[in-house]
Amino acid sequence: MCTVILLLRPGAAWPVMVAANRDERLDRAWDPPAEFWPGMIGGRDRLAGGSWMAVNRHGVMAAVLNRVGSLGPAADKRSRGELPLLALEGASAAAAAAIVAGWDARLWRPFNLVLADRNGGFFAAGLGEGRPVVTPLAPGLSMVTAWPPNDPASARSMRHVPRWRAAAAPASPDDWGAWPGLLADSGGGPAEALNLPPRAGFGTICSSLLAFGGRTRWDFAPGAPDRAAFQPVAGLSGGAAPRLL
Repeated sequence: MCTVILLLRPGAAWPVMVAANRDERLDRAWDPPAEFWPGMIGGRDRLAGGSWMAVNRHGVMAAVLNRVGSLGPAADKRSRGELPLLALEGASAAAAAAIVAGWDARLWRPFNLVLADRNGGFFAAGLGEGRPVVTPLAPGLSMVTAWPPNDPASARSMRHVPRWRAAAAPASPDDWGAWPGLLADSGGGPAEALNLPPRAGFGTICSSLLAFGGRTRWDFAPGAPDRAAFQPVAGLSGGAAPRLL
């Protein structure tokens, strides 16, 4: 079960900030974020060739999560790792949301998809039939797991949403403040831990911090956030906007 946290603050210097942990099989090969696809930077899953999180040249992010009871592939379904790449054909989060809303959800196992840019965020639920249900995210903090945003059925959300809301929000990505420590929290049982310790060959394998404003900043930890340091992703930091070829 992966986790994506979005903080939407309209009017702030950095109006959209994102934090995420990726939980996966420890033996599944992957590559840290880079421009593996023209105009898109993202982490690459070597097994299926897709991505769990990517950002395009317009500063739009897409991240995919499995829904409850849908872990793993299915022989008659396409890989969910292609979903962020398909969504990022949109030049804004709103355009990406419109693309997603037109998909045939029967093509993939159930999924949650998070879309964001400097203007806001969207949540999409693919339920294995019909069209994905796409809704805008309200200002404030939202936590998406295998369940919808801030869903009471998610033990992880119920434990951690109050902690994140109580923490001071980072003023800028130059100082993430309490957020790296919050991502590293492995307290609680397997259903509650945000940073999942290795267990039965599964656990948290990498972590991300992103900020959207006048430019896009992505800091990435190539391991669990209590053991790996965050470093800026090349091509997305230090410029007026993402500079992708």
